[in-house]
Amino acid sequence: MSRQLHLNAFLMSSGHHEAAWRLPESDPYADVDVDHWIRLARIAERGKLNSLFLADGPVLWQGVEFRPAGQLEPTILLTILATATTHIGLIATASTTYNEPYNLARRFASLDHASGGRAGWNIVTTAGADAARNFGLEDQPDHSDRYQRAEEFVEVSRKLWDSWDDDARQADKATGRYIDPARVHNPEYVGKYYRVAGALNVPRPPQGHPLLVQAGSSEDGKDFAARYADAVFTAHQTLADAQGFYADLKSRAVAAGRDPASVIILPGIVPILAATEAQAQAKAQLLEDLIVPEYGLRQLAAVLEVPQEILKLDEQLPDSIPDSDTIEGAQSRSKLVVALARRERLTVRELIGRLGGGRGHFTFVGTYEQAADVIQEWFENGAADGFNIMGAALPSGLEEFVDHVVPILQERGLFRREYAGRTLREHYGLPRPANQYERVTAGQPGAG
Repeated sequence: MSRQLHLNAFLMSSGHHEAAWRLPESDPYADVDVDHWIRLARIAERGKLNSLFLADGPVLWQGVEFRPAGQLEPTILLTILATATTHIGLIATASTTYNEPYNLARRFASLDHASGGRAGWNIVTTAGADAARNFGLEDQPDHSDRYQRAEEFVEVSRKLWDSWDDDARQADKATGRYIDPARVHNPEYVGKYYRVAGALNVPRPPQGHPLLVQAGSSEDGKDFAARYADAVFTAHQTLADAQGFYADLKSRAVAAGRDPASVIILPGIVPILAATEAQAQAKAQLLEDLIVPEYGLRQLAAVLEVPQEILKLDEQLPDSIPDSDTIEGAQSRSKLVVALARRERLTVRELIGRLGGGRGHFTFVGTYEQAADVIQEWFENGAADGFNIMGAALPSGLEEFVDHVVPILQERGLFRREYAGRTLREHYGLPRPANQYERVTAGQPGAG
């Protein structure tokens, strides 16, 4: 089979556009409606998408008066969605800065078992002082420290997932022996940030390790992804920028001793679609007209880490906006936003309108065929291995993509018509990781 697209559905309550909840057809309370999430999961699975993804953060978003801000804990919600679906992968965000490896590794191992091998973890380091103060800190750890902590966190988690051999459970009713203790391994990990002694209290996950996803595009983030990520969520406004990121990350993977094909790169796309360009533009304009400028200003100031009062709606960004390397939060997103504003000479009001659909992700407005053309162009020209599909309004945006764009991609031979496997790693064409303790038990009595 020729190279195939990978498609992930990034789901966000009533939609990724900040004004989607104000549409007449939208449910403004969808964020905590389990039936809404089940419907979205089933739409994505009907389209044979690889996976769905839920973002998360340990803080109440800024600007709650302007946008739905409730967030059900994603691993709990995904466990429910696992019972409502049979194939689609289930990816949740969880922070390495505000969790402990034992508890989090256990949660994802449990989700992988509950879903039959469909769990994925989007690894984030969490920017922002608001989150830090929820955990007894005065401010966030610095950018480099957060990534060093994340590396150690992942190393410990891998040891915990591998702490049971696949055949550790004997369940021999005749002898009464349930587990072969030689096949259970205590990590006894001591590092700079974490000390973890004992084995996980959950058997090895069906996938070996849940799919590991990463979404930071700073220099630290790209190095981290090259070493650990199976899939990378990223944001780019132009084909050229996406190609540069793609080539850079693949080369970093090679330098880290990995097969570059094993690192799946998925830029985000916010498709606003209709049968004609005029209809699609009308949809986009309706959403833009519903934007509350005050909310957009707050969000923009937070991303750029500048006082809100220096941003004037009908003027361009001031020259004093700091270099992204000095930002302690989302460095790559700040750089993208400033580059977009400078390149197109946008006023702050225009910039807020451009960011309203996907917070810096590529927003595409056009017909179903045109959307398929853009996806194919990026896929075939070294910019993407697939896409993170971010419906501007949900469920309508996801339904349109599944019902109108996916069939075009299938007809062109770019995307599957049926699932070929059951696990998330199989959907992404990735092998099941070997257990790092196998060589320890090899040759011992009773070892497999």
